Amino acid sequence: MSRTRRQRAVVYLGLSLGLALVAGPFLWTALSSVKPEREIRRDPPTFWPETFTLDNFAELFQRVNIGDAFVNSMLIALVLVATNLLFCSMVGYAFAKLSFRGKNLAFGLVLVQLAIPAIVLMVPQFVLIAKLGMVNTFIGIILPTVVTPLGVFMMRQFIADLPDELIHAARVDGAGEFRIFFTIILPLCGPPLATLGLITFLGSWNNFLWPAVVAQSEDMYTLPVALNILNGHEATHYNLLVAGSVVVIAPILFLFVFLQRFFIQGIATTGLK
Repeated sequence: MSRTRRQRAVVYLGLSLGLALVAGPFLWTALSSVKPEREIRRDPPTFWPETFTLDNFAELFQRVNIGDAFVNSMLIALVLVATNLLFCSMVGYAFAKLSFRGKNLAFGLVLVQLAIPAIVLMVPQFVLIAKLGMVNTFIGIILPTVVTPLGVFMMRQFIADLPDELIHAARVDGAGEFRIFFTIILPLCGPPLATLGLITFLGSWNNFLWPAVVAQSEDMYTLPVALNILNGHEATHYNLLVAGSVVVIAPILFLFVFLQRFFIQGIATTGLK
């Protein structure tokens, strides 16, 4: 028993150290957001705030149009979540359960896209968006990631494990493919849909480079682009940067807390474990 307790203590100690390494920077950022800048710049730095203040957030909202940027980020993220959940699951169902010419080749191209860095596609995507007249529009920001290869792969892996008997029985009863998809397949895809939704929301919410390229007026800025204004020609204001970081991180943390059970189930059942 003593040996088992020692092993358990070692495991708990290792997990505690790992948690401290992962959560430490987030906790420091949150605590620094309520410190005055002179305390943030102090050497040696303080961990717990000696002077508690919310002036950083008030000044942040005065210097940067956080309200519009927050709405823009939320709108783009929600649209991308909705489109990815619908279209990725539809394509995944086709790859998993339907037979058509060139299916293996098409799925192979999806897998190849997973290996291509997004930065490689940015120039041709921008040229296409510019020729379509979608620069500085929400459609221009949203269109390149309406469907993602990762989402198609995840949904295909999960749907492939669903019993074929359900589909065959529905076809015998006269159900078409769209009815089978919406009434049978989609209700069974809760865990991977939650996982895909969280991954898509996170990717859109933190995306900086593509919105910075396409959005060319301040009223189109997303949160990461708007906060970049604080890194302009003036001196860096660390108190405003950490306050802005808390504004960006908070929705992600709340979303993960509510969806973590589905996220873990989705990772365990879509071939990504």
